[in-house]
Amino acid sequence: MDSEDNHPAKLDDGWPVGHPARHGFDSALLQEMRRRVVEGKLDNVHAIIVARDGVLVYEQYAAGQDQNGIEAAQHTTFDATTKHNGNSMAKSVTSLLVGIALERGWIKALNTPVLDYFPEYADLATPERSAITLHHLLTMSDGLDWSELKPPFDSLGKMRGANDAYRYVLERPIKAPPGRTFNYNSGATELIGAVLRRVSGKSIDTLERDELFGPLGINDVEWHRRLPDGQPQASGALRARPRDWAKLGQLVLNRGLWNNRQIVPSAWIAESIKPHNNGPGLFLYGYHWWLGRSFCRGSIIEWFGAMGWAGQRLMIVPDLGIVMLVHAWLPNNMSLPESILLNEFVLPAAMAS
Repeated sequence: MDSEDNHPAKLDDGWPVGHPARHGFDSALLQEMRRRVVEGKLDNVHAIIVARDGVLVYEQYAAGQDQNGIEAAQHTTFDATTKHNGNSMAKSVTSLLVGIALERGWIKALNTPVLDYFPEYADLATPERSAITLHHLLTMSDGLDWSELKPPFDSLGKMRGANDAYRYVLERPIKAPPGRTFNYNSGATELIGAVLRRVSGKSIDTLERDELFGPLGINDVEWHRRLPDGQPQASGALRARPRDWAKLGQLVLNRGLWNNRQIVPSAWIAESIKPHNNGPGLFLYGYHWWLGRSFCRGSIIEWFGAMGWAGQRLMIVPDLGIVMLVHAWLPNNMSLPESILLNEFVLPAAMAS
């Protein structure tokens, strides 16, 4: 909805809706954010959703250039039914599945060596490589030589083109002892996806449907990229509706609970959003979740989130009960969702009183 007088539309999707002022927001600040998007001052923001206290209070969609370089027609906008790439937000969803697999007993422990799940790669075993565990994969501290966020930026593309993506990841040279340093590695998530498939007997799209999306009432998703073996990319190929992405954030804020059903173990959520590693810059890193902080009205506000390339953000502010979802196409200004939308509008609006 783009009318300043209306709260989000009531749809048959499991979300209660309400007016932001009734949930402690300064509506004027939110409407200023709305106007800036409409006027093109926050260009290529496709969707913004804000929920508080489990209630959807703000929703906005806009036309723009999508990730595939196709410019939306001037009379067309993204809307509540438009599926959007989450890119690496999918990594955080994969982490939720690990918690479910641990509860089911499919995975026994995070300190299990990764190569134990891939006996066909026994020829790759060395003392250093055999020391890599699931914990290292989840915290991006596997120590493999991987260039995804640094020159030559080619590891991800080479993995996608490899005949055997999992062997390609595991045969990378060891650059640092496992557990020592953070190095962003989508290949680590693909190994986790392969482990989940082997222990559950289900592909990751089926596993997510059965264990996460079905219980959440999410029934319109797709995977826009697959590995050469036909498996969906666990690290970043999920497309879903904005409100459904926001449901995943509410699930995490509720410590795995949705409609009085425990979908993901509460203890796993708590462990996932704890700092386990230093991330890039000022970020900390949990189990495929990013941990950040903002300064607002004299207070430091901690938040955590699922983050995807080009401005995809699912951000959760536990102390304020807020879930914020942003979809955009911002390959050259990826920090806009948190630096402007969160820090200049949503947090000040939520802390106005």
